[in-house]
Amino acid sequence: MSVIPAVGGTTPRPRASKREIFGWAMFDFANQAYTLLIITVVFGELFTTVIVGDRGDGFRLANLLWSLALAVSYLLVVVTGPLCGAVMDYRAAKKRFLFVSYIATVVATALLYFVAPGYVLLGLLLIVVSNYAYSMGESFIAAFLPDLGPPQDLGKISGFGWALGYVGGLFAAGFTLVALGEASAENFERIRWVGPFAAAFFLITAIPTFLWVKERGDPQPHVKTYREIAWERVSTTLHELRRFRDLGVFLVSLLFSMAGVYIIIAFAFIYGAQVIGWDESIRNVMFIIVQVTAAAGALGFGFLQDRIGTKFTYQLTLLLWVAAILAIWATPEVTAWLNASLGLEWEAQHLFLVVGCLAGLSLGSSQSASRALVGLFSPTRKAAEFFGFWGLANKLAGVFGIVGLGLLQSVVGLQASILLCAVLFVVAMLICLAVNQARGEQAAAEWERCNGHAAAGSAVR
Repeated sequence: MSVIPAVGGTTPRPRASKREIFGWAMFDFANQAYTLLIITVVFGELFTTVIVGDRGDGFRLANLLWSLALAVSYLLVVVTGPLCGAVMDYRAAKKRFLFVSYIATVVATALLYFVAPGYVLLGLLLIVVSNYAYSMGESFIAAFLPDLGPPQDLGKISGFGWALGYVGGLFAAGFTLVALGEASAENFERIRWVGPFAAAFFLITAIPTFLWVKERGDPQPHVKTYREIAWERVSTTLHELRRFRDLGVFLVSLLFSMAGVYIIIAFAFIYGAQVIGWDESIRNVMFIIVQVTAAAGALGFGFLQDRIGTKFTYQLTLLLWVAAILAIWATPEVTAWLNASLGLEWEAQHLFLVVGCLAGLSLGSSQSASRALVGLFSPTRKAAEFFGFWGLANKLAGVFGIVGLGLLQSVVGLQASILLCAVLFVVAMLICLAVNQARGEQAAAEWERCNGHAAAGSAVR
């Protein structure tokens, strides 16, 4: 394990072994089975079009119920994320909390098998529980990032994790789409196995994370209850937040950008089915395109951000998002115009595949850059707590974005309401202009210098 000297006189932050970094990234590989198969590609479409159904209103009620279920799960993360992060830092218990969230996700996801047409309440309950556990796990695994290497490596490490995640999604969903078929009433007896398959994939492929990722830090004396620890540390952090001004401003920017991202994650394939009217074969091709381009975006921009700056990279990805959203919205009209002008016979679903490339690049790169920037702004002894606030901003964004889209589409339809995403990304770009990356990194270094560096002489379990 090599050591890179840190700036500002702080103790050098060690670079983790390749095996540990790979083990950390394997959690991204594993949990993509949940987010893609359950939230994005298969179960979301199955829930809205089959389990709830009702084509008479253009699936507006089904879409609204789906958005509310996701919003409730994200709201639970907003309430509990920072508190859990504070306890994890105090007790050096990131791995323990991660394991609990992992098991809860696996069990609740497997139970989705029992959600049949008409079993709407059961489906809503299991989505709330499974998505809450999955989302908490996202914050827990991200809290390990600052311990994996020096600041100049965090972009590459974060990008590697996101890229490997999309490779995992390609394997999981690729097999599902081929073996289980389309999300339709006629194919329900086969496609209902998507829940157990996603659960099994997550259960098995996340094992390297728990074998190879190390828990760093020394647990503090257990003289207080977890509730007392959580409230005390979070209150202290909120009081100290003025010292981490750039982190605070960035989290506000992230609130808006992730609201747009969560809308796309939750509704992209529903949009393809309801607005574009794609065939099953086109849906499968789109899935592959998004996974490959998202992996390339996460990996490529991960290396790029360590050279041009993580903040600048984040801004660039938001600009890509604005272009992607405008292209998604305009696909039916642009297709009709091209056919009339050039005498073509294209279908909107074919042009939508081109749009998918831009959306995929934006998806992987923006999430990787935001995670790396929080890692740069986080003192190692507050990593779990700060990533708890990162999770809070992410999931509050999910509540705001998905509920907003759900309500808006119930009035004006899904195609017009997708423009909300472009507005959110533009607002995020404007807010992020006030973030100074160098100043944010220096604030983290100064806090460590004043409060001691956890990595120096800490126990590794």
